[in-house]
Amino acid sequence: MIGSNESSTEGPVPTSYLTFLAYLLGEWTGVQHTEDYLSYGVYLSWVLFPLAIVFILPVAIFLFCFNTSLLLLHIYKRRKNRSNEGHSGDVWYGAKEMLANLWDGHGRVWHGYELHGEENIPEGPALIVFYHGASPVDYLYFMSRLLIQRKRYCHVVADHFVFRLPGLKMFIEVFGIMHGPKEVCVSALKKGCLLAVSPGGVREALFSDETYAIMWGNRKGFAQVAIDAKVPIIPMFTQNVREGIRTLGGIKIFRKLYERMKLPIVPMYGWFPVKLRTFIGEPIPYDPNITAEELTAKTKAALQALIVKHQKLPGNILRALMERFQTRQKED
Repeated sequence: MIGSNESSTEGPVPTSYLTFLAYLLGEWTGVQHTEDYLSYGVYLSWVLFPLAIVFILPVAIFLFCFNTSLLLLHIYKRRKNRSNEGHSGDVWYGAKEMLANLWDGHGRVWHGYELHGEENIPEGPALIVFYHGASPVDYLYFMSRLLIQRKRYCHVVADHFVFRLPGLKMFIEVFGIMHGPKEVCVSALKKGCLLAVSPGGVREALFSDETYAIMWGNRKGFAQVAIDAKVPIIPMFTQNVREGIRTLGGIKIFRKLYERMKLPIVPMYGWFPVKLRTFIGEPIPYDPNITAEELTAKTKAALQALIVKHQKLPGNILRALMERFQTRQKED
């Protein structure tokens, strides 16, 4: 037992965790004023914590959903391989429905996702042309809702770099993601498929901004595909898609690096729970007398009209968050 005139340590006993930690570090390293360094470190961590959340959270959420999707696909594949039953039709249809419900649930909870104008999608083949946000998550929501409500699946044309990403082989196979070329797209449409494409692609995703500028350049291959396949073009736009995730594409160095290397190395931030609504415009019918240049201009004008009609410009993150909050209050 320690007497009143004895002490277990020399000097004052630390009274807080930070003081105690500084005391131990000082005794161990011999460095003086360790408490000041620790206090500065704690202050710096609190300052940087919001920035870490804003920049890391989008990647964390995307990786979680993506890895969950891959895990479910592997489980589905193993169960199918062990089954002795014969398969007819699309053997991946069950997996598509499973993932459709996963992503549709994510869209409902996180963004209160809504799909409007699905009656404009014909029963037969069509080419859907959409504005590309910083992330393709709005397309995943659209594809999932369409599969659940209409039992229709929509293939999509992706940039070539997607096919070089590790771990995506099964995902690409299941969802019928296509790289092209034009002949493959025309063939899919002639077989009765629904096909989606964003002419702006990665460039539009990374370097468009809250003004929702359409960045197609001179691309008109999609129009020639629609003409050759003799199918209508359907414009599609998702409201607030730029407010959900923002990019730092306005910094010139990132644009220069992309133009040289063609890799999407622009930092993103956000994944804010903003209100997302996808609007499907009226079809632009097949016209055998129209040129690819004329059809491109017509499609761009139709997509721009959807943006002007359904998006307050310039986009605003706080306003989009308030729209989500107000909609949720009405639902409750």
